[in-house]
Amino acid sequence: MDAGMVTQLLMNFFMLAAKLSAPLLISALVVGLLIGLFQAVTQINDSTLGFLPKVIVVCLAMVLAWPWMQQEIVEYTKHIFQMIERINR
Repeated sequence: MDAGMVTQLLMNFFMLAAKLSAPLLISALVVGLLIGLFQAVTQINDSTLGFLPKVIVVCLAMVLAWPWMQQEIVEYTKHIFQMIERINR
């Protein structure tokens, strides 16, 4: 295993982590912006107002995206095991 292969594996890992976290982060960002806009319009300055909606939306996004996320993780794991087989030959 050379340095290029390790670099490629790490790059693939970080890209997968970014891809898997994107739906959750984007949903939290959108809800946060909407809550912030609502607070600005109504002049309600409660820092706890946005917590529960964010938690609910992130949990919902996790439930909806879970099959896709699981498939991506399984494919990446299969790829890693195939590379281990090639290295051991």
